[in-house]
Amino acid sequence: MGWFFWAMLSAFFAAATALLAKVGVAGIDPNLATAIRTTVIVVFTWAIALTFEAPHGIAQIPPRSWLFLGISGIATGLSWLCYFRALQLGPASSVAPVDKLSVVLVILGAWLFLGEKLTPLKIGGASLIAIGAVILAFA
Repeated sequence: MGWFFWAMLSAFFAAATALLAKVGVAGIDPNLATAIRTTVIVVFTWAIALTFEAPHGIAQIPPRSWLFLGISGIATGLSWLCYFRALQLGPASSVAPVDKLSVVLVILGAWLFLGEKLTPLKIGGASLIAIGAVILAFA
């Protein structure tokens, strides 16, 4: 099973996340909702990590990885806080497409900062995603 299989599973679970979160955040503070979900994620992911990877692997993680994973975690938390607030205020069918503008930003960031190629097909695809997100957000 290659990257595409796992990416499709990610998309499926992301869709489930949006739908379930929309119902779960109704009537409660979105920051509290994010904290509850994050707690579940922490317990769940540590259970998986400790089941499939020996705990001694933690000592072998280089400082650069700790730094970037830590910053990534902060960005994830900020994204989730904003996402849950947006879900509380707007329809899931509009919030989720706008959230997926992150795909366009990743393509641009990967080109600018990671040296990935920006091909005409990627530019076209990113443009379609951007246009589609805007159309869906305001439809």
